[in-house]
Amino acid sequence: MIAKELIQKEIKPLVLTDPIKKAEVLMEEYNVQHIPVVENGVLLGIINEDLVLNCEDQNTLINHFEPYLSHAYVTDKQHLFDAISLIGEFGLSILPVLGQDEVYKGFIYPADITKAMGNILSSRIPGSILVLHINQNDYQLSQLAQIVESNDAKILALFITSEPESPKLEVTLKINRTDLTPILQTLERYEYTVAETYHKSLHSVDLHDRFENLMNYLNM
Repeated sequence: MIAKELIQKEIKPLVLTDPIKKAEVLMEEYNVQHIPVVENGVLLGIINEDLVLNCEDQNTLINHFEPYLSHAYVTDKQHLFDAISLIGEFGLSILPVLGQDEVYKGFIYPADITKAMGNILSSRIPGSILVLHINQNDYQLSQLAQIVESNDAKILALFITSEPESPKLEVTLKINRTDLTPILQTLERYEYTVAETYHKSLHSVDLHDRFENLMNYLNM
């Protein structure tokens, strides 16, 4: 899914000749902490709540704050993974979207990205979550797929995280089985380290409850 599929336009961007008070009003009305500043269709940056609240004169024009504007955006053709990265890096409540001609098109809410990513990760399809810790040199997607499919299951989604300079990968799998017991047994034979499981084990009510809580969270 790409950014243009989630573009919103309900908040009109600020211009340099607007007073800072207008930014405060918009932030309160839409419950956000950031507003894009646009001039002649070009994004100049994003003004944040700290700048607004620390300004003593509410009639001060936005152009006074131009050197302090944040410069974060995605193009309408970029994937949502890029949007997630920028929102996390800058702590944004909205993320501007530009067209390929660099003209301001609108913005994306983080909540809309969360909902869309839940669909991408197949969160609405019944299944289970499995987290593995694997040495980077030992990671083989083909082997993981073979193990899962040999137990009459499919990998619905997979993502990988790692700490800087760590030799370990954290591999999270979404699998279309509510009971992972056979898969866990096979992984054990292959000497994989299973860090966490969220599934409906026939032998553990506690794991079932954890799985249900996770699924409810992803579907919010």
